[in-house]
Amino acid sequence: MGMGFETKQTMGLKQVLAPRMIQSMEILQLPITALQERIEKELQENPVLELKDGAPATEAEAEGETEAAEPGTNGTVAADEITPDAPLKHDAQDAGAELEFKRLEALDREWDGAFNEDEHRPSRAALDELGDKKLDAMQNIVERPQSLQDHLAEQLSDLDLNPEDRELALHIISFIDRTGRLGRRNERDQLLPVSLLEIASTFTPPTAPERVEQVLRLVQQLDPPGVGARDLAECLFLQVDDETPHRDLVKRIVLEHLEDAAHNRLPAIHKKTGAPLEEIREAIEVIKHLNPKPGNEFSTEETRYVTPDVIIEKNEDDGYDIRLTDDWAPRLNIPKRYYQMYKNRDGDPQTREYLKKKLQSAEWLKDAIEQRRNTLEKVTRAIVGHQKAFLDYGPDHIEPLKMQQIADQVGVHVTTVSRAVDDKWVQTPRGVFPLKRFFVGAATNKETGEQIPWEKVKAALLEMVQHEDKHSPLSDEELEDRLQKAGYPVKRRTVTKYRKLLNIPSSRERKEWVS
Repeated sequence: MGMGFETKQTMGLKQVLAPRMIQSMEILQLPITALQERIEKELQENPVLELKDGAPATEAEAEGETEAAEPGTNGTVAADEITPDAPLKHDAQDAGAELEFKRLEALDREWDGAFNEDEHRPSRAALDELGDKKLDAMQNIVERPQSLQDHLAEQLSDLDLNPEDRELALHIISFIDRTGRLGRRNERDQLLPVSLLEIASTFTPPTAPERVEQVLRLVQQLDPPGVGARDLAECLFLQVDDETPHRDLVKRIVLEHLEDAAHNRLPAIHKKTGAPLEEIREAIEVIKHLNPKPGNEFSTEETRYVTPDVIIEKNEDDGYDIRLTDDWAPRLNIPKRYYQMYKNRDGDPQTREYLKKKLQSAEWLKDAIEQRRNTLEKVTRAIVGHQKAFLDYGPDHIEPLKMQQIADQVGVHVTTVSRAVDDKWVQTPRGVFPLKRFFVGAATNKETGEQIPWEKVKAALLEMVQHEDKHSPLSDEELEDRLQKAGYPVKRRTVTKYRKLLNIPSSRERKEWVS
């Protein structure tokens, strides 16, 4: 079969999003803290943008020259209205605008066809004031905690070590993972074991593995208990001391029967150890209170602080008021002199083109921020209308709700609702929740047609397990039967799925053994 090539022309429609639409979607998706950072970045990069309530950058601005020049979106000239032929509305100020334009042209030559942004960006004092406002609202920031390695190194002075062993101890500590275990992380952040030979061979000068083990035993005496262990069993074993109840049995279970204990196979442990079932149960309870990751208390990972985008408060009419927290975000303004400079047809074409792009970008940003505010408020108000029972009585009273329902009610596409609630948090009288928390699926009762939120199914499942006979716990099949009799239309695989999501062990692992 021969092969050939040919050229064909085809016609089709392809949707291409305009830059303005892309920016609008990006702004809508930002949570309030990210929005503030985006605005501050734009203030630095776009010289025609200024803070509406910030300190003016020049004397002219201080004299009241910060209002928008033309009517348009948000009281300023819309980007679509910026054309070379647009008439000037403030003829009395043409002279001042011409002087400003000439100064702009001079600076333009010094900076790649543009002008120096530093002359027109907000004052440092204004930006500092913004930063102070953000810091004042985040009062829970704490100092960065001490690392586990530093904590261990500080304790070496309490050990009777010669200089060589001290250096070896520091070398061993460098192999201790953030969880407190001896090992190293691979590229997928999995903890891999490290051998004594590897530690010995990477020491300078190389030493014997036996010497590494001797010093490791000393390191394992440091705080926190269990640090420097090579596996889980050793980690737990190191935490057992003379005060530990059932000490000898606990040690034996940890070293020899940890797998049986993890799967609640108490009869197997009884058969191998001869210990009474009750004593074995008590020993396993002791093991459950040991720390498998003793280094976690020294974690240096930064805590994420949640800032709500919306605050919902109950009013006197038994309804709810909605307030957006975007007062954190700086208010933007475009001084009128830049419009006048742009419309001066005698000005340098390159500078006018530069101004056109910057003015257009600034207008798009302002419009996108306002659109974000309006959309978020409408979406939240619609959610409140559907989830009043949640707000009145708590999460157990959540109602089934899909994003498509809110989209239809607000009059936007469902993807707009998705972006509006993405990574947003809401403060309510019932606590702080992700805005997505109010959207839940539902099961349909075939007999009544009632929509039952999956959250209620989970709550019912959890309650049944909590009140079951601990000596004869319910299997997934039995839970399915009881849920269906209670009016929850679920299958066994759904019961198993939600049981695992709720971290409920299997019936065999929940069983309490008695002698």
